[in-house]
Amino acid sequence: MSLAEYLVLACSSLFVIVDPIALVPAFLAMTDDDEAHRKRTAAVACAVAALVLMGFAAGGPSVLAVLGVTMPAFQIAGSILLLLVALDMLRARRTETRETRAEIGAASEKEEVAVSPLAVPMLAGPGAISAVMLLRSRAEGVSQHAALYGCIAIVLIASWGILRLAARHAYRVKPIAMRVLTRLMGMLLAAIAVQFFLDGVRASGLVPGA
Repeated sequence: MSLAEYLVLACSSLFVIVDPIALVPAFLAMTDDDEAHRKRTAAVACAVAALVLMGFAAGGPSVLAVLGVTMPAFQIAGSILLLLVALDMLRARRTETRETRAEIGAASEKEEVAVSPLAVPMLAGPGAISAVMLLRSRAEGVSQHAALYGCIAIVLIASWGILRLAARHAYRVKPIAMRVLTRLMGMLLAAIAVQFFLDGVRASGLVPGA
């Protein structure tokens, strides 16, 4: 896989799984009506999420090695998790692999929700962490490893821009348009999840010649 192909795969898959567009309604519900506070909350949440994902990109393989988990096993497990998220997106509903209604309700009563649950687990949830580690396993050479960190930064900067825009134009958010976009991204994520699953099966040697 060339560097350009890896960049497209990494940026698209991470953006789809982080899914800042679908996060907008929860973000608005959990923050007060002050535009400056919402913008500050969005900046902190995206910065923390970026650090968390970069941390797993750097140390994830070491954690798996300590636990005795092979990368093909993680690829298969991670692809199943991504597929579950994709199925919820295709039905235009928030997946509980990222947050539950109870977490959203509790967060709406907090004064500061940037770190939890906005950064973790809503932006950097199990699905995003799995995607980062799967992409880490597919990176070849220093350039692609460096590109992964760049893609994480790009996706979280884009997420910050989307949340910042939502804070300024909250009254214009159209639920129907967001559901359509969520379904389209869910279809893309489902295809990526299936590809990761096939890669994991191939790497495991369970199916010769797969």
